[in-house]
Amino acid sequence: MGEHYRVKITVLKRSNPSEVFDTGPVTLKKPLKACGLFRDDQEFVVDMDGKMPEGFCSSAWHAIYCSVRTLAFGGNMPWFEEKGVAINCCIDGLRPVIFKLERI
Repeated sequence: MGEHYRVKITVLKRSNPSEVFDTGPVTLKKPLKACGLFRDDQEFVVDMDGKMPEGFCSSAWHAIYCSVRTLAFGGNMPWFEEKGVAINCCIDGLRPVIFKLERI
């Protein structure tokens, strides 16, 4: 089996709905703010076992998992000059969280 790496996940930005839309596509029952599960610049490390880090959002993990595994097994994203890096976001369409993934 090939070499396996750890992957660092950094929260680059949490977005408020007003940053994503001028006028919301749906009527909210109550105002939403940026995701409260993460904070900007927060870091997580995916160890060699490849398991979701403790305290990480399972929906966000599902959205970034393929890129995490690609980097963990030595792959690269061909659309980036930098090797061992990916930028992904969670699937929350109203207040997405953007992550930077780095092979370490």
